[in-house]
Amino acid sequence: MADHIPVDKTFKLFIGGVFPRSESGRTFQVHSAGGDLLANAAKASRKDLREAVRAARSAQAGWADRTAYNRGQVLYRVVEVMESRRAEFTSVLTDMGHSSGAATAEVDRSIDRWVWYAGWADKLHHVLGTVNPVVGPYFNFTFPEPTGVVVVAAPDDQPLLGLLSRIAPVIVSGNTAVVISGATSTLAAVTLGEVLATSDVPGGVVNILTGDKAELLPWALGHMDVNSVDLTGAPDGLEDEAVATAADNVKRIVRADPAGASPYMIGDFLEMKTVWHPIGR
Repeated sequence: MADHIPVDKTFKLFIGGVFPRSESGRTFQVHSAGGDLLANAAKASRKDLREAVRAARSAQAGWADRTAYNRGQVLYRVVEVMESRRAEFTSVLTDMGHSSGAATAEVDRSIDRWVWYAGWADKLHHVLGTVNPVVGPYFNFTFPEPTGVVVVAAPDDQPLLGLLSRIAPVIVSGNTAVVISGATSTLAAVTLGEVLATSDVPGGVVNILTGDKAELLPWALGHMDVNSVDLTGAPDGLEDEAVATAADNVKRIVRADPAGASPYMIGDFLEMKTVWHPIGR
């Protein structure tokens, strides 16, 4: 019997719940901290970004229409799947240069962080919404609504924890995300995509593009169907261009602690809606 020939894995993009190759046919190599070749990954193009935004927009209304409690359940299912693939995530971080202890600790913190945000799904309105005092026979309510499609530049530091810490506050309230991952966080991002594909998250809620953030982010900033861009993991030098380009459609620009956690980080991707309601007799 012939010897088994190992099948090397080429990591694909994650768009609309499936794993397409880049339409450009481009790939790039992912190396370990020691310089060893770990994998080949698809290098996303401008057209791939456009398809990811289209998938995110198509999924956004349905995701936002779900009850907050149901979104929390769906997010909790993600960490159930992550727990079953804990060894794989630890191996990914070890390959990228983490010590065994540091990799285990980051996986633990990442899972805890996602659970923490899932728990906020049905509590946001109580913390960020208000009943406003008014003079007259009216109720006046202010409550949060999702902003829409958010492009997220994945942080390079703490690649798994940073990635989850920026995706979770985007989608927990009903937004959809297009994540752009650079070489450092590629393996963590595509492994997370495989988890999302086998959990209950609807296709298009999270889309993951791997490649060159400096190439893709300017197109994301100018895309008229993107409502917000999280530049937390963006390369240096994009700030002035970001502000100028985003002004064309009043796009919200966000920068935050790459591994921070706060319910107010969820608020960065919310719009506040105020409603007057007459008091009946």
